[in-house]
Amino acid sequence: MRTMEHLQLDPLQIVARAQDLALQARVLDYALDDWQTLTYGKRRFFEWGGWLAVRPIEELRYYRALMRRSEAAEWMRWIPEQHPEAVAEMRRVLSSGRAVSNRDFAMGERTRVDSYRGRKDSAIALHYLWRIGEAVVVRRTPTFERVYAATEKVIPRRHLVEVPEDEADDFLIRKSIANAGLSRLNGIAGMLHREMPVRDVRAWRDRGLADGSLLEVEIEGLRQPLVAVAADGPALAALARNRLPRGWKPLEVTTADEVTFLSPLDPVIHDRERTRALWDFDYKWGVYDKVEKRKFGYYDLPILWGDALVGRADMKLDRPSQTLVVLNRWLEDAATADDPAFVRAYDAGLDRLAGLVGATSVSSRG
Repeated sequence: MRTMEHLQLDPLQIVARAQDLALQARVLDYALDDWQTLTYGKRRFFEWGGWLAVRPIEELRYYRALMRRSEAAEWMRWIPEQHPEAVAEMRRVLSSGRAVSNRDFAMGERTRVDSYRGRKDSAIALHYLWRIGEAVVVRRTPTFERVYAATEKVIPRRHLVEVPEDEADDFLIRKSIANAGLSRLNGIAGMLHREMPVRDVRAWRDRGLADGSLLEVEIEGLRQPLVAVAADGPALAALARNRLPRGWKPLEVTTADEVTFLSPLDPVIHDRERTRALWDFDYKWGVYDKVEKRKFGYYDLPILWGDALVGRADMKLDRPSQTLVVLNRWLEDAATADDPAFVRAYDAGLDRLAGLVGATSVSSRG
């Protein structure tokens, strides 16, 4: 599978967290929370965004444009307007050099807030300073809570530079296309935290197509062409000829030898419409549905075998017994279950996943 432009984070840990599943699908000998070592220990990445993600530290300069826009945005401005004392207090705390989390401030000593960002004024003040770039996440607690510090005390100055707005926007749009692989260019305004009418998005696309930095790709089953960055052109051309692109040689086993259980947030399947068109696979993450509306399991993971999504498995890790439990499995074609090659690949994939999460046994109920 293609590399990722950023790593989306999720705190839910039913089998393993989504970010660990995504990296295990790509990195040999990946161990749980290796991403945290690179992000918080070695400062190779930084964490930021309305939807949680870690991104290469070299790209912080571009995201600082979004941080400035967050400060002016109505959906963020209410925090300093309604809780100026808490914001000023958290600024003082961070400027002292302390690294703090919301848990460092007792509920009984704080003003209670009704917000999904937190229940204390200290929580939303820290969140605000993080979103506008004054604070940075320096580590995560075992319960996945953020620990903050002042940005200028953690991040080297060479990364805290100003980039012109247009340059930042151009980089970030291309970044989103590269991450998607094939993009519909939807949600651009939300991603940039500014108004960008459809006509402006189309004009930007047309300029990229004209100067050769973008490609237009038609996919059977989709009503409109998608765009890709020109650097992906050779790989797309090879795939169109049913050939393996240069440089895609696996270092160890292939997905034909060993299935991969995809993260629900994996960029390969993030665009659900594209997933249906490319793989004829309809995926909806069950965690957002009520039990009675859930077609499959609570934490069902798509099964990638070779270059096909052949089914999904609902799993959980029973930590007291160190058992990886397959609660149920649904295959797109029931005959796949009788294919000896699939059985071997499926068992091998389960073994690798069990090794990732530290399970000593695997139990299948479905």
